[in-house]
Amino acid sequence: MGLYIETHIRADLDELWARTQDPARHQRWDLRFTEIHYLPRAEGEPQRFRYATRVLPFLTVSGTGVAAGEKERPDGTRTSALRFASPHPLSLIAEGGGYWRYVPDAHGVRFLTGYDYRPRWGAFGALADRLLFRPLMGWATAWSFDRLRLWLERGVTPERALTNWLAELTARALLLALCLTALGRGSLPGPAPLADSMAYLCPLLLVLGISLALFKGPLAATPAARRCLRAPATRTRAPRLLKALEEHG
Repeated sequence: MGLYIETHIRADLDELWARTQDPARHQRWDLRFTEIHYLPRAEGEPQRFRYATRVLPFLTVSGTGVAAGEKERPDGTRTSALRFASPHPLSLIAEGGGYWRYVPDAHGVRFLTGYDYRPRWGAFGALADRLLFRPLMGWATAWSFDRLRLWLERGVTPERALTNWLAELTARALLLALCLTALGRGSLPGPAPLADSMAYLCPLLLVLGISLALFKGPLAATPAARRCLRAPATRTRAPRLLKALEEHG
């Protein structure tokens, strides 16, 4: 698959399954979707759904898909697969598919995904996807997985996690702006006598401040994409369940 994300969550398998398979809860933690709704289905048919993503305050891109899950497998793992497509002309994603795997161990569950999609807009779309959109999708998926982990492990709701992330991002931006301003002035802000007395420390403090703003690890209750694996440790392949959905796509 084109994109791979993996995290480890110290939580019950059934609870993780519930918060990822229930559309109302799924849309709370997954940054890639604003709305997810299941559509009526006939007995024995895969579950069809409709999704929407608010790209801008005035622009919402929607699409439909089909999903299926294997809750009981001989090896104790679970699998969920989906195929999706968007007819919206402003959606870079034309169609795609992916899967979730739930692999329980002694300390929780390895939760991982692999997915890929076909961009539209020809050569321009392929270039925009490679340079910007695909890296952004990978980041959004990893960030969302860590947001889900915080919800299950620490009880930090998705809404609170977003607030924590925005607050920490703002604090880092302010610290960076303060350090860059001081660098431009050649001195630290504050009363002149105090600033002058600490002039010899100015370069060191500015470097420290910039380093903290850019490189310090996120707080424990703040979601971060960097906590997730972005490549499988061993070779993986898409589940048969995903291939079976192709005829229903």
